[in-house]
Amino acid sequence: MKTALTTMALLITLVSSASAQWVNLSGRWQCVALCLGPRGALAFITQNGWEMNVLNEFGVPSRGWIDYPGHIWIERAHIGGIFSPDGLILQFDNGTVWQRVPDLPPLPPPPLRSRG
Repeated sequence: MKTALTTMALLITLVSSASAQWVNLSGRWQCVALCLGPRGALAFITQNGWEMNVLNEFGVPSRGWIDYPGHIWIERAHIGGIFSPDGLILQFDNGTVWQRVPDLPPLPPPPLRSRG
């Protein structure tokens, strides 16, 4: 009985730590270190579940996926990378670092003009 409870507690811990690594990586990213293109160039990720489409900072498209919690694989570049638990930093195996660019709030509607 004690072994079953210990096993159950271990499984709950593993599942909760794995689910804590689930983040949405979709959005704009800015290259901040060891960039293929100019430093500060933008890259884009569109994520759907574990699968993603990636456009790197040099403009090269590729497919990618989360191969295990906290780690992605970019197929065309043949490179992996780790992402921070909050999903704000991506660091690739070659040292390239991307930082998420915050989404801008929508612009307010233009003021109405009177027909005066």
